[in-house]
Amino acid sequence: MILRRVLIANRGEIAVRVMRTCRRLGIETVLAVSAADADSVPARLADKTIEITSYLDVDAVMEAATAAGADAVHPGYGFLSENPRLARACEAAGVVFIGPSADVLEAAGDKLAARAHAVAAGLPVLPGGLVRIGATGADGAPGAADAAGLAERIGYPVLVKAAGGGGGRGLRVVRDPAELAGAVAVGSAEAEAAFGDARVYLERYVFPARHVEVQVLGDGENVIHLGDRDCSVQRRYQKLIEEAPAPRLGETLRVGMRTAAVALGLHLKYQGLGTVEFLADAGRSEFWFLEVNARIQVEHPVTEAVTGLDLVAEQIAVAEGRRLWLSQASVRLDGHAIECRINAEDPAAGFRPCPGTVTSAVFPAGPGIRVDTHIQAGSAVPPQYDSLLAKLIVSGASRAEALGRMRGALARCEIGGVATTLPALTALAADGEFAAGGVGTEYLARWLGRETQLVRDKSG
Repeated sequence: MILRRVLIANRGEIAVRVMRTCRRLGIETVLAVSAADADSVPARLADKTIEITSYLDVDAVMEAATAAGADAVHPGYGFLSENPRLARACEAAGVVFIGPSADVLEAAGDKLAARAHAVAAGLPVLPGGLVRIGATGADGAPGAADAAGLAERIGYPVLVKAAGGGGGRGLRVVRDPAELAGAVAVGSAEAEAAFGDARVYLERYVFPARHVEVQVLGDGENVIHLGDRDCSVQRRYQKLIEEAPAPRLGETLRVGMRTAAVALGLHLKYQGLGTVEFLADAGRSEFWFLEVNARIQVEHPVTEAVTGLDLVAEQIAVAEGRRLWLSQASVRLDGHAIECRINAEDPAAGFRPCPGTVTSAVFPAGPGIRVDTHIQAGSAVPPQYDSLLAKLIVSGASRAEALGRMRGALARCEIGGVATTLPALTALAADGEFAAGGVGTEYLARWLGRETQLVRDKSG
């Protein structure tokens, strides 16, 4: 079927991003908005808006879709984007869900289920298993084990991870057996609060490591990859800078991860856009499956920059029932791209969120520069939502050229009224270790430690 009207069940820059493609394709957009976003830039750009009580309320989203006469729902990322209940509700209502099937969302959304599918598809996984937590309902689950015994079998350090969600919630590194019980309890409580699922599992902690992901696209029968991205520059397990392709990876490792991602996509009969995430030890040319993000990613623009594709348009094409028009051989990966996430956070205060009102917003333009944003002077930054204000994407024929554009573009960015990550991004762009490429997941914490000490030395 050809989609004529799409309800966008999200906010911020991704809502604007989806609108841009829909407008190009001649598709009308209806934006579901909360009261806090009723006067936002996305609300003013949409063809129509419908107010909902919460972006996390499946019933409210479906009522809005029905009221709008929408052919489809695009969930963006976060919120309900990987919720199988929304996908099933769309199917029951005869509304297209622009994303994978509910069965795939269930398989990918549960970390343990995804891990089992990865094993079945032949992907390497780290030693680990589900923890038995009697008070939270995980006791007696298949394969559940006592945390202390499981950790001893895995070997320290171990990572405590939420089974039913991501984004760093419920995540704890444990190096000392004496800290394990407390880490499991806190991780389980965080997972319960964030995802309504208190289950946690343990996994071997790899250090040093790189966080590399592979973009896949499937139509249920055919699955291809669209290259890889490096997402190792993170704070509190939240990405700050991403780039494509992953620098200094080694061809054997790169090909192995891309091949593994496609194998998992074929195993799942994947439909739509998705990301298979890996931990990599570049020195040993080893990698391990982490998780599947069954949705469009925040960092999708760097893949668009090196492939020349509109990934939202590809999502819509699959949702309309079309077969992939691309073969793996026809995918072209050219140049290098880097994305900087500009958040309303104060780097000097441990990246504390800084809600408020934007008083000025000036962004650069020019060859190889793209800005995805939903803010302008006067925009509110509500405390109850993610702090992402804009994404600066730069690209060039080489990483060196992209890095040069990144430095110049960051120098021309200006956001007033709220603290942002711009100072940290500017300093990182000038750091020699980052410029060399191939940093690991520990890099940002180590860099922040060096910067803090430098400030202390200067002030002393």
